[in-house]
Amino acid sequence: QVQLVESGGGLVMTGGSLRLSCAASGRTVSFYPMGWFRQAPGKEREFVAAINWNGDSTFYADSVKGRFTISRDSAKNTVYVQMNSLKPSDTAVYYCAERYRGQGYHTTDQYDYWGQGTKVTVSS
Repeated sequence: QVQLVESGGGLVMTGGSLRLSCAASGRTVSFYPMGWFRQAPGKEREFVAAINWNGDSTFYADSVKGRFTISRDSAKNTVYVQMNSLKPSDTAVYYCAERYRGQGYHTTDQYDYWGQGTKVTVSS
């Protein structure tokens, strides 16, 4: 079974940047799509970005398109999301997830394994 551990969250001012990492252990995630989701207080978990197994295809929520970039390093068994031009509306706990089976990239039920999350706070 895979374990996913997110890191890189923190407090940043509006317009700042953060890079979140999702390190996998237990087995390789190199052959599986990976996604990032976020959950703000009182809201449902929402899709942020996803990447296919070899990195050739990426997908983004409209709210982050042009500001966030998802990538993966198979040698490190790690997935990243670079977040630029951050806004207070980006404040949330960010989760990475692995789609071990099935299809699709955009909904929580399409993913099988989840990390515990890392908190991102963007101050105005």
